[in-house]
Amino acid sequence: MNVIWRTLLVILRARLRVRRGRTLEASEIGRIRLTTLPTDLDILRHMNNGRYLSLFDLGRWDLLIRTGLFDIMKERGWYAVVSSETITFRKSLQLWQRFDIESRMVGHDERAVFMEHRAVVDGEVYARVIVRARMMRFSGGTVGHDELFAAVGVPTGMPDVDDWIHEWASASALPSTRTAAPSVWE
Repeated sequence: MNVIWRTLLVILRARLRVRRGRTLEASEIGRIRLTTLPTDLDILRHMNNGRYLSLFDLGRWDLLIRTGLFDIMKERGWYAVVSSETITFRKSLQLWQRFDIESRMVGHDERAVFMEHRAVVDGEVYARVIVRARMMRFSGGTVGHDELFAAVGVPTGMPDVDDWIHEWASASALPSTRTAAPSVWE
């Protein structure tokens, strides 16, 4: 709920862009313009590290709507959940600073899709996140890639997922929800 008004505005703008024919292919980069607001700041007066992830969600909404994936998901009773993400920071965003969120899909593995989001100022990357997301059903269970790609088509023109992303996803994975995961510190 911390960025609900921005989320609603991004969704509305994305829908308007679609109506005006400004859709995106799955391999294209989506861009939205934002401003660092007082509510985004931490005690050091720059954007809070956790806020980046909330704002990158806005880029994901724009991308899902403008590629048409959101309507397919809604029609079929699917939703996406983030299973893991990693973020790297270069520079801090300051109060009232304008920046773009650039978002694109960067591929998939056997269980999830990968997206990249960047906070960009004047063409320079300030922060980047890699997100691994799974498709789920509101009725329960996961959506397999065969079913996903049958519905949306196999994306073309996407770059290969970098090896380090596969290694990170494997190394950071927690046990399945059907397996015990006791909190034992070593």
